[in-house]
Amino acid sequence: QVQLVESGGGSVQAGGFLKLSCAASGFTSSSICMAWLRQAPGKEREGVGVIDSGGRTSYVDSVKGRFTISQDKVKNTLYLQMNSLKPEDTAMYYCAADYGSWSCLLPAWSRRPYKYRGQGTQVTVSS
Repeated sequence: QVQLVESGGGSVQAGGFLKLSCAASGFTSSSICMAWLRQAPGKEREGVGVIDSGGRTSYVDSVKGRFTISQDKVKNTLYLQMNSLKPEDTAMYYCAADYGSWSCLLPAWSRRPYKYRGQGTQVTVSS
């Protein structure tokens, strides 16, 4: 079965950086849409960024220019490089995936009910 395992979270000061990783396994097709989601206490889940199987990406406005999604298809790993972190980036970060790369970048990608999701990794940014 599909498994997504996140790592790399932690506590940093504002202006710092972190790199999250998501080890993926079990997919039966290469047409996959992968995303990073986050949820802060008392807030709705938010899509951070998404990448399709061709490497095309989209981001939520609040992280554009600061966060970068990438993937290593040999290692089956998804990454989220987070620079210039702000206290408002504090949240549990989840790796998510679904089949159907063609639909990855549709406007509603951030609200997509991804079929697979990892357990999450906590990111805390202090001011």
